[in-house]
Amino acid sequence: MTGNLLGEFLRARRAALGPQDVGVASHGVRRVTGLRREEVADLAGMNADYYARLEQGRERHPSPQVLDALGRALRLAPDTHAHLHRLAGAPPADRSATDRISPALRQLLDGFSDTPAFVINAALDVLAANPRAEALHSPFAAVDNLARMVFLDPAGRDFYTDWTCTARATAAHLRQTCGITPDDPRLRSLLRTLTAGSPDFARLWATHDALSKTLDTKHLHHPTVGSLAVTYQSFDVRAAPGQQLIVYQPVAGTPTGDALSRLAVRTAGPAAEGVVRGGQHPLPTADFP
Repeated sequence: MTGNLLGEFLRARRAALGPQDVGVASHGVRRVTGLRREEVADLAGMNADYYARLEQGRERHPSPQVLDALGRALRLAPDTHAHLHRLAGAPPADRSATDRISPALRQLLDGFSDTPAFVINAALDVLAANPRAEALHSPFAAVDNLARMVFLDPAGRDFYTDWTCTARATAAHLRQTCGITPDDPRLRSLLRTLTAGSPDFARLWATHDALSKTLDTKHLHHPTVGSLAVTYQSFDVRAAPGQQLIVYQPVAGTPTGDALSRLAVRTAGPAAEGVVRGGQHPLPTADFP
């Protein structure tokens, strides 16, 4: 292995394609396996000398636009296309990010019949929730955005037993998201709302702490069934970048499982107002610039 991983990748992918694969006419004896450099450059709409420098390692920082053009020219699948961007140190723009829940994810979500599960986006908007999650979060006026629920809904301070820890983690998650997608209008709108409405959020935001959702334990208090102890895990939804599936499980040795079952029975009925089904955006469109 050399230090020119980008060049190695381009040469290998070029060698894997023949003229017939990309609709290029072939004339005479070909001295190379696969496509010629000039053919790839032409397919990508770039100068052949520039493409040669990429393969040779004399140019190591192509723009995302150049990488996208090469991805199309080399017929790269989405995962391989993203790998090309990583090799060049230029993460691809998240064009496929969506707030719409796929039918397969909806089915998976509903399959967690005995435990709360819900789907969020990078801005912590709740895109969908199963009945157990709806019942768990029923003290809130709306189950629309986890950060709004923590900082702006009065129910949050009673619901999250260690509200200070939850608030710190929530602000840190949004700070990390801001570093990934700083120009996202939805995120900017949410940050304006939280900063204007919550001095606690404004103070935590100023610390610049950054944290992602992974695995943790939460201590909650529901007015109907009392104290609850749950662990949660988050899973990236690869088919929809930016979405995460969050699953709560009762802490072993606690009565939380029975309490969640009783809660589900007591709150059975129509979905709580404000919870999104089918991936429609949960917050009023007037909140967006």
